[in-house]
Amino acid sequence: MSEWSVTEPRKLTIDAPVATLRVRLVSGMVHVVGTGEDSARLEVSEIEGPPLTVTHKDGVLCVAYDDLPWQGFLKLKGLARTGWRRSAVVSLTVPAGARVEVGAIGAGAMVSGIEGPAEVRSVTGDTTLVGLTGPVRAETVSGNVEAQDVRGDLAFQSVSGDLTLVEAAGSSVRADSVSGALIVDLAPVGTAPDITLTNISGEIAVRLPHPADTEVEVDTTSGAVSNAFEELKVDDGSQAWGWGWGAKRVTGRLGAGSGNLRATTVTGAVALLRRPPMEEDPYDEAPQDVAPPDSPAADVPPPPNAAPTDKKVL
Repeated sequence: MSEWSVTEPRKLTIDAPVATLRVRLVSGMVHVVGTGEDSARLEVSEIEGPPLTVTHKDGVLCVAYDDLPWQGFLKLKGLARTGWRRSAVVSLTVPAGARVEVGAIGAGAMVSGIEGPAEVRSVTGDTTLVGLTGPVRAETVSGNVEAQDVRGDLAFQSVSGDLTLVEAAGSSVRADSVSGALIVDLAPVGTAPDITLTNISGEIAVRLPHPADTEVEVDTTSGAVSNAFEELKVDDGSQAWGWGWGAKRVTGRLGAGSGNLRATTVTGAVALLRRPPMEEDPYDEAPQDVAPPDSPAADVPPPPNAAPTDKKVL
């Protein structure tokens, strides 16, 4: 086993194979980037307080404080206020296929380019996930999670943290929260995903691709409902109570119904949004009355006495 104690800014290169990365920090920031290299690189650019221990054994690279366990990590939320007077800014590059486990208390985390499984546990720090293709699991107490272009299955659980998922292309999204918002934007991919969202008082908003292809079932006890799809049936509860005070439901099939969308809240609002159709890039083709840049006609200036055009330039 190789071991280092980091007490000041330092760079390390791990030439041995790395199959798993484990990081546990209090305050500061951690960046993890997947690369096509077999080796791993570590840079600690800032550090205060006790040393960070770096170990490598049997393909597992660990960067953590000795007194900060992975088990029961989210129960250590009191450290977010005190921080044990410690902080570190850590950047790592690891093989893209490695498994990544990040625990952050009062620290931000960013993970990108990872193809293996990724798991993030955060107490109060915000997390950013970009371009992950393996399965992803994120658990927070009050930290927010922003994810873009995630192609693997995603599972999210939080008390009051928000989830913002942009261009989601995985086959499954499972998200549970008590009061945090769940915002999911689905990419127009070939396979319709299976989406299950549960919230108590936080809002849920889902933007479906065009054309949509999913079975929809939305339930809320007393939250507001917004629906952009005329094909879906909306029950506002008036049939049950006569005053519109009953539970609201939105059900129906969009397209062939290959995917599934189930969203449930108690008092949180629910919005079903429609992604506009994909449009061609207006700059892909030159206008008919304009010569291409490499055309000989493009180099010919207009005659000095040319008649003014009747087109308006806005």
